[in-house]
Amino acid sequence: MHIDWWTLALQTVNVLVLIWILARFFFRPVADIVAKRQEETNKLLSDAAAARQAAADACAEADRARAGIGAERDRLIAEARKAARIEQESLHLQASQEIAKLRSEAAAAIARDRAAAEQAIIARASELAMEIAERLLGRLPPGIALAIFLDELCGALRALSPEARGSFTSAAVDHPIEVVTAAPLLNDEIEHVRGVLKESLGSDIPFKCRSDPALIAGIELHSRSTIVRNSWRADLDRIREELDRGKQLHRA
Repeated sequence: MHIDWWTLALQTVNVLVLIWILARFFFRPVADIVAKRQEETNKLLSDAAAARQAAADACAEADRARAGIGAERDRLIAEARKAARIEQESLHLQASQEIAKLRSEAAAAIARDRAAAEQAIIARASELAMEIAERLLGRLPPGIALAIFLDELCGALRALSPEARGSFTSAAVDHPIEVVTAAPLLNDEIEHVRGVLKESLGSDIPFKCRSDPALIAGIELHSRSTIVRNSWRADLDRIREELDRGKQLHRA
């Protein structure tokens, strides 16, 4: 085989020229275009990654906001329930206090009405007792009622201790004993009283007479230190005191 070296040399030069032309006018622009496209691609990828990260951050922020909204909602609901419970308890307490106050006022009103009714009954009973006593007294012969009350008074005097009886005689020296009757005494009645007192006290003591219709009937002795009562007014007062004492014990 025969090789033409001049032809080979020319072809080599042609190939080198072609390669230089391609490198000069084709490969370099293509490489620049590829590099530019690669840069644009990298930028797009970077922007996409940034957008993806921003989207992830936005999602995370939305999740946090959603969680915060849920927590705030739960807090508001809890506070609303607590406020409603406190308001309910306050209303219940106010209602209980109002009911207790109404009950107390009702009980006090009932107690006042009962006390007023009892006082009215006692007062009416006292009035009836006075009317009955006056009627009975009007049916007795004159002087009989005084004699009866005077005898009972003498019994009460004799029942006193010697010191108490002595107080009448000793006090009468400077201050006469006061004999109180429902109606003024006649002279003979005064003398009868004087004799009975002398017999009961053992000595003749000075006294003065005074009438008090409030006694209804009976006789009382008043000294500076001692009072001896035997009258229907005193009996009615004792009865009223017993009724009041029984009422107080019943309330207690």
